[in-house]
Amino acid sequence: MSKSKRKQKRGATPTCAVISLGCPKNLVDSEQMLGRLRAAGYRWVDNPDGADLVLINTCGFLDVAREESLAVIRQMGELKRQGRVGGIVVAGCMAQRDGASLLEACPDIDQLVGLFARDEIAEAARRVTEAAGGRSEADRLLFAQQPTGAMADDQREPLTPPHVAYLKIAEGCDRQCAFCSIPSIRGRYTSKPLEQVVGEAEQLANQGVRELVLIAQDTSYYGRDLGGGPQLAALLRRLDQIDGLAWIRLMYLYPRDLDDEVLDAIGEGRRVLPYLDIPLQHVNDEVLRRMRRNVTRDQTEALIDRLRERIPGVVLRTTMMVGFPGETDAQFEELLEFVRRRRFDRLGAFAYRREPGTPSDNLDGHLPDSVKHARYEALMETQQAVVFADNTAQVGRRRDVLIDRDIPEQDDAYVGRTSADAPEVDGLVYVTGGGLGIGAGHIVSTEIVASREYDLIGVAVDTPR
Repeated sequence: MSKSKRKQKRGATPTCAVISLGCPKNLVDSEQMLGRLRAAGYRWVDNPDGADLVLINTCGFLDVAREESLAVIRQMGELKRQGRVGGIVVAGCMAQRDGASLLEACPDIDQLVGLFARDEIAEAARRVTEAAGGRSEADRLLFAQQPTGAMADDQREPLTPPHVAYLKIAEGCDRQCAFCSIPSIRGRYTSKPLEQVVGEAEQLANQGVRELVLIAQDTSYYGRDLGGGPQLAALLRRLDQIDGLAWIRLMYLYPRDLDDEVLDAIGEGRRVLPYLDIPLQHVNDEVLRRMRRNVTRDQTEALIDRLRERIPGVVLRTTMMVGFPGETDAQFEELLEFVRRRRFDRLGAFAYRREPGTPSDNLDGHLPDSVKHARYEALMETQQAVVFADNTAQVGRRRDVLIDRDIPEQDDAYVGRTSADAPEVDGLVYVTGGGLGIGAGHIVSTEIVASREYDLIGVAVDTPR
């Protein structure tokens, strides 16, 4: 372990920078850790250069994510050796997955914090700041068993814009998809009790949050582990009553377990958006079987029909995987045909990558990277045609737009999103304000005047609210 360390000025408030990598679930963990560090006396700074402590919350889901995490850790290690960073704490999925071996790969790490020791982050910081001389490997590890109940996220320091927040309703996953390592990293599915989720949502609304994005590894499974049957519909109806919230968005729904009660809660909600993110992964029955998705093409087609029949104006977002082991040309063409015909409003995709320790890693029929890349490009081109045509059809319509930020280099110009667009992953709307006094967090009726590929351009036409 490198001994070069930036000295904190005596009597000064210690500073902490947070680098959060990976998914929104990881972001919530980062916010919770930052909140606990603040309670312990740390002041957050956005630039790690010069910070007394740098917290890196890593992603360990795919090799590209692990490579990014390693690159960031090594970059912070170089700053530490130059005396420009105090201590380095590494947390998150990669820390949980790799354990002590990560200390060998990155000796500049001062403290490694497992997923379920997240709430002990202040203790990890204390160990770093009070350390003197060499420290044993055991001193640099802080891990815990998965708790029997879900961890609370009620001490968060936001890293998102003040009007947007992710709300984690469960931890872990009980699905056994062949390509996924998340269950082995984040453990079994554990729902937060309904009243706890509602309490956290009310807390966020009181802090000025207008858009609440519900997340879990499998949102549709919510409550089934608590006894008494599914609880997602009941949760949505309770959240729909919280004053201050304007939009409630659902992400990461599994294509099973969406019963009519859930669909009714979405369709009848005042604040629950008719926006459903349902990662389907594929549509061919044999590929789905090898993926261990426990769903068929017929069931998928029937689900889409139900959603479009029962929820007025529903927006469907999905994710597809190409190049899974054994995927034939014909099976990929079946996927393309399905995407063309079903016209998803939003679609993301990724090429299959081998994950050591997962069942799919041992399958036969692994495809060359060139084939996987070509299929990814073909799928995205197919979806691109769908989205560009739909965006062109938006011209001349009025849409409510949630303003995320202004454009500093332009007067009275802003960037926002419609209810059909989730933060970070979907399109944007560039809005001219018309002198209406618009600001971040406002919802404003906007006339769409042009489309630009995945984004829209509009003019505000009414007083923001």
